[in-house]
Amino acid sequence: MSSGTETGGDVDGMHVVMFPFLAVGHITPFVQLARKLIAADGGVRVTLLSAAANVPRVQAMLGLSAVAVVQLRLPRVPGLPDGAESTADVSMDGAELLKVAIDGTRPQVAALLAELRPDAILFDFATPWVPEVAAPLGVKTLMFSTFSALSGAYLMVPARRNASAKDLESAPSGFPPSSSLATVPTYQAADFSYVFRSFHGKPSVYERFVAGVQASDGLVLRTCAEMEGPYISYLAAQLGKPVLATGPVVPEAPEGELEERWAQWLSSFPDKAVVYVAFGSEAYLTAAAITELLLGLESSNRPFLAVLNFPMGTDVEGCTPPGFAERTKGRGVVHTGWVQQRHILQHRSVGCFVTHAGLSSLVEGLVAGCPLVLLPNRGDQFLNTALFARELRVGVEVARRDGDGWFGRGDISAAIDTAMADGWDGEGSKWKEFMMDDAVQKRFAHDFVRDFTKSVRA
Repeated sequence: MSSGTETGGDVDGMHVVMFPFLAVGHITPFVQLARKLIAADGGVRVTLLSAAANVPRVQAMLGLSAVAVVQLRLPRVPGLPDGAESTADVSMDGAELLKVAIDGTRPQVAALLAELRPDAILFDFATPWVPEVAAPLGVKTLMFSTFSALSGAYLMVPARRNASAKDLESAPSGFPPSSSLATVPTYQAADFSYVFRSFHGKPSVYERFVAGVQASDGLVLRTCAEMEGPYISYLAAQLGKPVLATGPVVPEAPEGELEERWAQWLSSFPDKAVVYVAFGSEAYLTAAAITELLLGLESSNRPFLAVLNFPMGTDVEGCTPPGFAERTKGRGVVHTGWVQQRHILQHRSVGCFVTHAGLSSLVEGLVAGCPLVLLPNRGDQFLNTALFARELRVGVEVARRDGDGWFGRGDISAAIDTAMADGWDGEGSKWKEFMMDDAVQKRFAHDFVRDFTKSVRA
């Protein structure tokens, strides 16, 4: 039996079910949190639920026998392609239909909870009905938000109900006065309005989030008071629920070796010379924006590796400027598909990371000690950029037009020049040291497991 001296509470025999939304950007933080829970105390058991097609990827990420992965059968939904079980497999509208499909798993989830009788279930924004099926079984429920506290504080509080795009240009009532985000540009507010739109007659993202939190026993965020203290406090006060912080989930050192073709190509350049560009698996720029990005990389006169993914049906060749490949031959590569990002970021020749500002990518770049250039594309990425660039002073924002968010090739090359200038670091070294401090990470794990245990055992 655990004495509780390491974790701050007796977690022996605790069984936790995790139920992320069907997107890599959501599944990955759940897996990282599962690893943190198990590492903190060997008495915790975790069962993770996902659609069948995601199970091999989840198991590969977990690498832990202590986590059981249970397959859910998605019901057929008109308009959703056969076999589509992740947002990576579908268009934007298909992602909305996946929410319809995941709503259809409610009877399966209810039956599994009745069979497993876990102590708690951590669920995602997309399934606000989880507390309704868990409560009669005595199972505690906590929503795990994969977004920053700032994102939730700006968009997801009760004051935002029925908000218009114009309303979203200004922070909600009572927003922390210390914030750098009193207002946002028109194009960002217009993008945020997606959160409040209903698709296929189903609740909006905002409605799902608020309903889920209100019905649950608390909210879990992958952040810490040192980085987002005022926003954590604001969310707790506005939502009227306990908010537990896991600490920033720092990825473990990558296993294995970098693929030979990339290792050989990167090694042909001096230290800190290469610009690495990646926007995640599902953050897509328009064809015109990709053209400007590529021309900006060309005009930077630096070697670059640009990993660009495209929505289904996109004419990839049409995004490449005429003569671009010939002009950048030998110093530039444009690649589509998956790469070993953490290995690449830690390669000695990589001196800059141009990113869409997804939370996981920001942390990966930061702990690799790689200067960041932030080019957000949608939603929480804009808010992550405000947090990291303006408040934590990590990274350089690409300058954009206020009205529509347009950027040009000169804006790209200027941001790269700033980030790679001798002596420019902002607060990057400070936050890297903070995140990589083993004592700090142990404290985060200790405090989270203690608070989580209290919530579950209460």
